[in-house]
Amino acid sequence: MTTHQTKYPFQDTTMALNDRVKDLVSRLTDDEKIESMLQYQPAVERLGVAAYKHGTEAAHGLAWLGEATSFPQPVGLACTWDTDLMKEIGSVIGDEARVFYKRNPAVNGLTLWAPTVDMERDPRWGRNEEAYGEDPELTAELTTALVKGIQGDHPKYYKAVATLKHFLGNNNEVDRGSGSSSIDPRNMREYYLKAFEKPFKQGGAQSMMTAYNSINGTPALLHPFVNEIVKGEWGMDGFIVSDAGDVMGIKNDHQYYDSHIPGTVESVKAGIDSITDDAELSKQALREGLEQGLLTMEDIDKALFNTFRVRFRLGEFDPEEGNPYAAIGEESMMTEKAKALSLRAAREQVVLLKNDKGTLPLDKTKAGKVAVIGQLGGTVYRDWYAGTMPYSVTPLEAIRSKVGSDHVTFRDGDNRITLTSAASGKKIGLVRAEGSTVMAVKASEEAETFRVTDWGFGSYTLQAESNGKYLTTDEESVTASANEVYGWFVKEVFHLLPQPDGGVGLTTWNNKIVTTPNHGNDALKMSEELKTFGAAETFQQNVVVNGMDEAVAAAKEAETAIVFVGNNPLVNGKEEVDRPSLELAESQLQLVQAVYNANPNTVVVIVGSYPFTCNWVQENIPAILYTSHAGQELGNAVADVLYGDYAPAGRLNMTWVQSADQLPDIRDYDIIQAGRTYQYFEGSVLYPFGHGLTYAPFKYSNLEINPAQADPDETVTIRVDVTNTGSISNDEVVQLYVRAGKSRVKRPLKTLKAFRRLHIEAGTTATVRFDLPVQELAIWDVTRDRYVVEDGIYSIMAAKSSSDVQLVADLKVEGEMIPARHLSVTTRAENYDAYLGVELDECKEGGTAVRVIGELGWIAFKDADLGKQATTFEARISAEQQGGVLEVRLGAPDGAIAGRVELSQGSAQQWSTVTAKLTGAAGVQDVYLLLPGGARVRHFEIR
Repeated sequence: MTTHQTKYPFQDTTMALNDRVKDLVSRLTDDEKIESMLQYQPAVERLGVAAYKHGTEAAHGLAWLGEATSFPQPVGLACTWDTDLMKEIGSVIGDEARVFYKRNPAVNGLTLWAPTVDMERDPRWGRNEEAYGEDPELTAELTTALVKGIQGDHPKYYKAVATLKHFLGNNNEVDRGSGSSSIDPRNMREYYLKAFEKPFKQGGAQSMMTAYNSINGTPALLHPFVNEIVKGEWGMDGFIVSDAGDVMGIKNDHQYYDSHIPGTVESVKAGIDSITDDAELSKQALREGLEQGLLTMEDIDKALFNTFRVRFRLGEFDPEEGNPYAAIGEESMMTEKAKALSLRAAREQVVLLKNDKGTLPLDKTKAGKVAVIGQLGGTVYRDWYAGTMPYSVTPLEAIRSKVGSDHVTFRDGDNRITLTSAASGKKIGLVRAEGSTVMAVKASEEAETFRVTDWGFGSYTLQAESNGKYLTTDEESVTASANEVYGWFVKEVFHLLPQPDGGVGLTTWNNKIVTTPNHGNDALKMSEELKTFGAAETFQQNVVVNGMDEAVAAAKEAETAIVFVGNNPLVNGKEEVDRPSLELAESQLQLVQAVYNANPNTVVVIVGSYPFTCNWVQENIPAILYTSHAGQELGNAVADVLYGDYAPAGRLNMTWVQSADQLPDIRDYDIIQAGRTYQYFEGSVLYPFGHGLTYAPFKYSNLEINPAQADPDETVTIRVDVTNTGSISNDEVVQLYVRAGKSRVKRPLKTLKAFRRLHIEAGTTATVRFDLPVQELAIWDVTRDRYVVEDGIYSIMAAKSSSDVQLVADLKVEGEMIPARHLSVTTRAENYDAYLGVELDECKEGGTAVRVIGELGWIAFKDADLGKQATTFEARISAEQQGGVLEVRLGAPDGAIAGRVELSQGSAQQWSTVTAKLTGAAGVQDVYLLLPGGARVRHFEIR
């Protein structure tokens, strides 16, 4: 910790904050400034400045620092729809961050990398567990509350600092470091940016992390939106941090520049204040950028002002007695209050998906025998960004505590097998190497029994029965030495490949073949990557215990069977790995079917990090619960809901579709044209956004809007009465959706604008009030580059979910009529109204270009006023192919040709101005530009 004295002006607490920060930065030498541009800022002892680290993971509790309170995954927290809860969770995370900081301030920083605000418009995203769903309003409100909790409410000091991530358009893992997300202005303003805006403007978030991907061809950490919108338009006065390795990734992954110097320089100019990357390479690039005149010390001073200003506001340079957060100590670590909050969060996030004929809650006084079935019923898993739990309660343990251990049987449904090498006839066993505690997996005289868990899609884990350890690999041999399935590279995953002789081939997580050496009892080895199916050595597997048979037998003997299915959060979907499918693992579905056939009193609990397609389960099983991997209190929360000690009210934060075939390509970021999310999807779904049943019935009445007619600068008050008509108390989540009437553009089927979770006692009525600024109804008008509230009638809907609307009332808005667009002014091509066969890319002259990705593409500009007669078309174009033609057509892509121009072959960024004479271009028309493959257009005029 620093010693507080007034040797320098920056130590004077009576000075204005900005003046103190400027004074400190001015006293650093050039070399100290360069050193301080990195994630690990070094100590400057001569000034009394301590070492500091930017970046502590805190997605749902502090991670990787030691034991800390564990909360449900963010995908689960989102299902609470509870902003008050989120603020309380944020406060606990901030408290515990202070404790870790006090333990080791040089390593355990107070700038926390959370929450993840990325829009989840595709459930196949490997990092689905880390964010808050498919709706920007839900995400914005929940993350704003979390930010407020983390940072505290003191007028001068922050408890800790929240870092919003990842800006922007980061919702696929495939090629995330080199790919580009194509996002047009309406999608950008109405969807992707909306989620980030409130956490900054209302939550006051003091930090942000940029994404690995490019946005419209420009690496995110170089994108002008960082300075123009985040720091400019939204007034964010904290600092921006790059994601790990991303500054060097400008060259290494994006291949945007051919050296590290320009990328590093441009990232700082584009708003990156703290570099999380190879320290020596980064510092060298900064130094060379300064020497070459590409970067100035003023640029670096600006970045350091931003990072040190946050450190000042954390109280680092002030006497501790004036900062209430400095007194937080060990007494605030994993408190009873935090434990209770973890249980509350785990309970609130449970979603009752189905409950036919009041199957739930179960009566623990009349339970009879209960069969708990499925690996997920007996384990609490943690994901990559989870911390070390101080304890964990499994569903099995909690159910036993409810009904008594004597009444509960548990079967995980997994087979127990032994393996024999087909080549040598040797059994596969565990052998302790001399002088080692590690059990190597070797050809042996005695066979080891392995519990095999099938996670689906070819991924298995094998656990040795004799020592309880998972099989893992060090790239040379296989050992039974892992306590859990965990790691950046999940080396506990193996693939069992069926062979023609009835045996199996064994390959590792990275497709290396597992073989037995020819000379006897050496450990199983890794050979080269599997090239062709059937090339692996064959092992004969002998099933010692049939897990399915055991589960069925237990179900037959029980009054009730509770089957747990779902995912391991480190298998088949995680950072850098998108999901192979939305389906439950086939073996899990078969387990559910077999148990149900044996006992129709079957309840299914889905424990998962993301939505699943489980149509058979929905059609046949009478009661279904969903929970995320909810941390230390997972088991207690599930058992409380199952047995009625807590009445569920969680709501889904994402649409659960019936099939992945209903989704467009995972790289398609246009939710409007592609029909993504509940806002635009018109097909049938398994479970809609906002869905969740309760144990108590609720009746909605008396929906009122005041005033019923309003201007865009007004706020309307909406009230609705909600009555609990049942016999038990229950939470209810009241959801407010809006649908626009007539519009110039395609509008959402409905859009969430507000929500409220509240507890309503049995037989009572609560009046719920929402204050809705009419500006919240605005769309982004691409014809004039601004938000517009259109004139017309808006349907205000009080709902239980996006598909369960209870009441509707009309609001008349005296807004604008968007006029016909004028193409006589310079019109950016990205401001199209419709398109086919194109995506957005970078223009090296500045801004965004439309690029044709197939043989032919078009962009449309609707309701264009061409006047009495437009005669000239002029555009800024680049073309990569010889003989291409640009056509201007009217009315439709195959409408009348008004003009055409042949394009000269060049390169992707060789820009030129082309012109064409127009005929028949008059009046108000829909104008289409047809472009050949490889062509790009930046802007154009028709006059």
